[in-house]
Amino acid sequence: MRDKPKRSVFSGLSHVALVVWALLIILPLVWTFLASFKNNTEIFGDALQLPGALRWDNWGRAWDKAHIGRYMFNTVVVVFFSTFGTMLFGSMAAYVLARYKFWGNRLIYVLFVSGMAFPVFLALVPLFFVVDQIGLLNSHVGVVLVYIAYSLPFTIFFLSAFFRTLPDAIAEAAMIDGASHTRTFFQVMLPMAKPGLVSITIFNVLGQWNQYLLPLVLLAGDKDKWLITQGIADISTIAGYEADWPALFAALNLAIIPVLLVYIVFQRQIQSGLGAGALK
Repeated sequence: MRDKPKRSVFSGLSHVALVVWALLIILPLVWTFLASFKNNTEIFGDALQLPGALRWDNWGRAWDKAHIGRYMFNTVVVVFFSTFGTMLFGSMAAYVLARYKFWGNRLIYVLFVSGMAFPVFLALVPLFFVVDQIGLLNSHVGVVLVYIAYSLPFTIFFLSAFFRTLPDAIAEAAMIDGASHTRTFFQVMLPMAKPGLVSITIFNVLGQWNQYLLPLVLLAGDKDKWLITQGIADISTIAGYEADWPALFAALNLAIIPVLLVYIVFQRQIQSGLGAGALK
């Protein structure tokens, strides 16, 4: 009986903490959205003041003058191909490492997973020279390959938990029916790991969309191929000289809204995937 008051107190404190955390996240997003419709006077005035009018021209300047539209298109292309490559190679590697026993299996797995221990900035200089030497500097292909390489460790680590617990009987039945290893993987085992695939795909999309350091180094020499994060940094510099802060906040919203929609649409799949991974 004495445990109930303690549990209620901790439950109440946890709810308060969640409400505070939600406000710390939501209020800046709402303020940024409202600021995209304000003028400079309203932005630097009362923070709680609503915009006097819906100034869509702020968004138009961010899209055309700051070339946010072009940077967003570049980002969509790069993230699409890098996420596709990450999921293809990552799922195949995770499946082999989780389901097949061979000499060096554990060592290869540890080498892959150890990639998560190295921050991105530690490899920027070697990456620059390697990508430059293979002729892919200032190209989207080079960025895609680097994104795939940096996303593979976590992808393999995450998916291995799913593949290790898939029932052997189903794979053996498929092999008895004449299915090859490749067909068994793509048509039988991969669909069974759908919760994990959906979750890690969304994590990769969000992480690659928000990446800044890698494209900053690999695409610095060709402004036409910049990604959305570079465009936001560029317009923030321009806004400081031209005092066009509304266009900056409009550009921020153009970068935030796509990933926010992705999370809202697929939040149930993310939660079910994480829950399934925890149970496994």
